[in-house]
Amino acid sequence: MLVMLLPLNEISSQIISEKLIEKHLTILSDDSMEGRKIGTQGIEKAAQYIESEFTRIGLSRFQSLKSYRQGFMYKEIPLANLIGVLKGKSKADEYVVISAHYDHLGLSSNKNEPEGDLIFNGANDNASGVSAILALAEHYKVLDINERSILFVAFTAEEAGLIGSNYFGKQVNPKNIIAGINIEMIGKESPFGPKTAWLTGFDRSDFGQIIQKNLVGSKYSVFPDPYKDYRLFFRSDNASLARLGVPAHTFSTSPMDKDLDYHKVSDEANTLDLFTISETIKAIAIGTLSIITAEDTPSRIVMEKQ
Repeated sequence: MLVMLLPLNEISSQIISEKLIEKHLTILSDDSMEGRKIGTQGIEKAAQYIESEFTRIGLSRFQSLKSYRQGFMYKEIPLANLIGVLKGKSKADEYVVISAHYDHLGLSSNKNEPEGDLIFNGANDNASGVSAILALAEHYKVLDINERSILFVAFTAEEAGLIGSNYFGKQVNPKNIIAGINIEMIGKESPFGPKTAWLTGFDRSDFGQIIQKNLVGSKYSVFPDPYKDYRLFFRSDNASLARLGVPAHTFSTSPMDKDLDYHKVSDEANTLDLFTISETIKAIAIGTLSIITAEDTPSRIVMEKQ
């Protein structure tokens, strides 16, 4: 393909643009989504948008599913993970999961919210992550070099306790999942500075070392999670797969100790930095490339370290 005559960083810049990210981010965190709480019309609108993007990009369906939805019931609420597939070339039965949760908190019951705003828009948490998986799906579709199959998964009900990712983990053979690349809250500059991100559970597999190796010579850096006391490795959807032995980790940039918008109605698109989001996605694309092309296989996770 002609696109492969360009350096990878130029391809990334052409596809993973701030304009594309802004489109995804503003739609997913719009007031019309009503905070994307499970069981609401708002999250249904978000699901339809993600499905329409999977269709536009040209992703396939997973296993025997008749649509992109992996539906199930939780406390009498119908839920659905959204899964799009980019089939691998030589190792189609080996999967790399690229994921983010698309649900959030819905509406506030506090009538004293600033300026009467009652909508938890969830722009950083986690429309930013969903924007990333959509951009990466488009990136790898154009690149057309994935030896392993890639599952682009928008998990539901993360805010309710990793419900969607736990269900997903029960429907797959974890031995076939080579890595889990989870993306959460990448809309604010990392505490390590511009063009950096941090990774949860860095010492639990050699996944992070592979990422760092691939980023040598680039303008990007990834560091171990600086917020160990927050136990973030267990608080995002990577944990559901990690408990099954999958080297599954979460990329983030969020300054957790200083983020005044976390789980607040003020978490809106205009508080985020499109440059940080797009550059972080490019870093993830470059950092994980050798796993996608089957040159590297990260070590499995052993969960006795709690």
